[in-house]
Amino acid sequence: MNHRTKRNNRAFPLLAVLLLFSACSFDYGLGDNDEDKPDIVMEDIKYVRVRGGDLLARFEAEYAERWEERQIMGLRDFSFEQMEDQGQTTNVEGFAKGAEVNVDSGDIVFFGGVTISIESEDIIISTDGIEWRDREKTLTGHADVEVEVQRSDGTHFTGRGFSADIRSRVWAFSGEVSGSYVEEDEEDEEDE
Repeated sequence: MNHRTKRNNRAFPLLAVLLLFSACSFDYGLGDNDEDKPDIVMEDIKYVRVRGGDLLARFEAEYAERWEERQIMGLRDFSFEQMEDQGQTTNVEGFAKGAEVNVDSGDIVFFGGVTISIESEDIIISTDGIEWRDREKTLTGHADVEVEVQRSDGTHFTGRGFSADIRSRVWAFSGEVSGSYVEEDEEDEEDE
């Protein structure tokens, strides 16, 4: 690797940081309690995450607050994309009215009109509350909140106690569930 390439690769993280803080202000809100006041308030955020020159993910939020000591970021009107194929293809995309991100762990709690679409699995998840655990690569729905899972072939389930292990590709409901599963016709598979 030559010196010029090393220098260009360093520019990508700097670009991401600049995009993240391009609309910062230090409006601490109206609260009287210092613990409730965020360290940074941002509006119209656009964040890009790049590794080795490849686009990994990007997100946008209308509004964000960040608490440095707790390493927590609260987001409003949050949309995101996770990329693959050196940033050429979007595999996961979603939207939530709100989210709370643990900056250290990468864990995210999504709430309010959450929709997550996973292209490689042909699955769309809709709910009012779900949690992402980054280390474990799991999605977990709140026990008292319904989660709807649908596929383009007409498969559709709604239930409570949703969980998904992304690594093992296991999706389950621990509570009540209803819906229908569409099984591919073996004749259709042979014709293709």
